[in-house]
Amino acid sequence: VPLVLTALTFSIGVRAGMFNIGAEGQVYMGALAAVTVGYFTLPPGLHLIVGLIFAMLAGAAWSLIPAILKITRGVSEVISTIMFNWIGHFLAFYLVANVLVDPLRGQRTIAVPPSARFPILIRGTDLSYSVFAAVAFALVIYFLLWHTATGYEVRAAGLNPTAAKYGGIKSKRTMLLSFILGGFGAGLAGATIVMGNPPTYAVISGLPQIANAGFDGMAVAMVGRNHPIGILIAAVFFGGLTAGGRTMQITAGVPLEMVRVVEGVIVLTMSIPELVRIFRIIRRGIQKILRREAT
Repeated sequence: VPLVLTALTFSIGVRAGMFNIGAEGQVYMGALAAVTVGYFTLPPGLHLIVGLIFAMLAGAAWSLIPAILKITRGVSEVISTIMFNWIGHFLAFYLVANVLVDPLRGQRTIAVPPSARFPILIRGTDLSYSVFAAVAFALVIYFLLWHTATGYEVRAAGLNPTAAKYGGIKSKRTMLLSFILGGFGAGLAGATIVMGNPPTYAVISGLPQIANAGFDGMAVAMVGRNHPIGILIAAVFFGGLTAGGRTMQITAGVPLEMVRVVEGVIVLTMSIPELVRIFRIIRRGIQKILRREAT
């Protein structure tokens, strides 16, 4: 489930012409925001919704500073989001160990109360109803980007910023929108990790269940060709690889790192056609220059 949401965060940025890799830090903020809802006393259902809203707003808020730096100062989103990933990592590490810590179990935060948890979808498994939240968010993004005027502007600005500018599209607005939507997705991913992750329903010290969720989503987005439907399919595939890798590690002693190797090979293989296309464009440009010099 988190893979779908963090992949959508990355893909929205790509569609807008940016390389937004800040999902990692935004996931941390979303997870911590979901944990803070545990301090509230609300009826079931409403408690879950409030937790999701808090997490999405936290993810979006964490993405705003890189967005503002990009829009107002032209700061590279790659540099700013990497910096904020590390800031988010160490801030989350501190909050988990010192502020949100469970007084009875010091190695984790307080647990999300049952009224704010996703119900289990299939008994005997960790699969919860959070899967429907991920699918719903993917469908919303698909509809927004491919079936609305705003989505058309976002994609147009990503494909050709100069042409979009002359066409009256406000590139700064599309950048800000893409950052906010991506923050919503990453924050929701953090919430699903905490509110739909039995049996702890908490953030463990050291952040083992959250770390790399944003970076793994980038690989899923690349394999899914940055399309919401493709991302849903790719996330199932990558999730199967991870689950199968854990089983092989227990039953056959195969290192879990082999799954990472396989994932890397898949991403490299998927990137070959794009690299070939780029090399062809470069070759054609060189050939045109040589022909001009010859004449």
